[in-house]
Amino acid sequence: MSTRSRPAFREGGLTVLTNRTARSGAAPATWPPRTAVVTGASSGIGREAALLLAAGGCRSLLVGRNGAALDEVAAATEGHRISVDLSTSGSEAAVASRASELLGDVDLLVCSAGLGAAGPYDVMSQEAIAELIAVNVLSPMALVRAMLPAMLDRGQGRILIVGSIAGALGVRGEVAYSATKAAMVGFADALRSEVAGRGVTVTLCLPGVVDTPFFHRRGAPYVRRWPRPIPAALVAERMLAAAGRGSAEVLVPGWLLGAVRVHGAVPSLYRRLAGVFG
Repeated sequence: MSTRSRPAFREGGLTVLTNRTARSGAAPATWPPRTAVVTGASSGIGREAALLLAAGGCRSLLVGRNGAALDEVAAATEGHRISVDLSTSGSEAAVASRASELLGDVDLLVCSAGLGAAGPYDVMSQEAIAELIAVNVLSPMALVRAMLPAMLDRGQGRILIVGSIAGALGVRGEVAYSATKAAMVGFADALRSEVAGRGVTVTLCLPGVVDTPFFHRRGAPYVRRWPRPIPAALVAERMLAAAGRGSAEVLVPGWLLGAVRVHGAVPSLYRRLAGVFG
């Protein structure tokens, strides 16, 4: 089936097709986006986001490390691709340059690439911790830094960062991973405040357990009976809709907001519940 026939940017049954302003009062930015850069586009949430963007007529530059998988997504979306390891110094400049060359002005940057890790923190190697930080923290920060000046110069652009509920709550058995995703919460909050009113919006997506190759790649399967993994396509739909509205954050599924509120309002209660339910 052609990607052009897929529903685009749907949330709650409504298609987001209009320009919306962020709560910060930023000037309206183009939506649906005409151009986008999507990292982690070879699989999972990034892949689904690329397909949805293509369905909305968006031209994209797809970024990832798996060249063969990127070729498949590029063919399905009629998009461009660049196979690169974003944790390598200088790669962010190459992506930004290629995006400018192929797309011109970039309306939307989707930072979806990420690395997982599980297991007791006391036996985790320093090399594994450093790799997590490089991929999950330094890489998106560097790419945003490379592409942000052009957005600010135009007074228009949207940044969508895929984090994790682990960054808001912390997950035992995923200590280092949770720390890297918590860094993205702080990064998004501070960046959003800094660019407020300058035409650039920053949306952070905090998904729960998602049905992607993530768990296979991290070397530890997901074994909990609850909550059940949700489709990556659902996360992509919700986060693109949130970016279209200029929302600060979106949690998928929505019930996670309750856990975050309990964590913030009554942390001792949250810790007791987490001790029981994990």
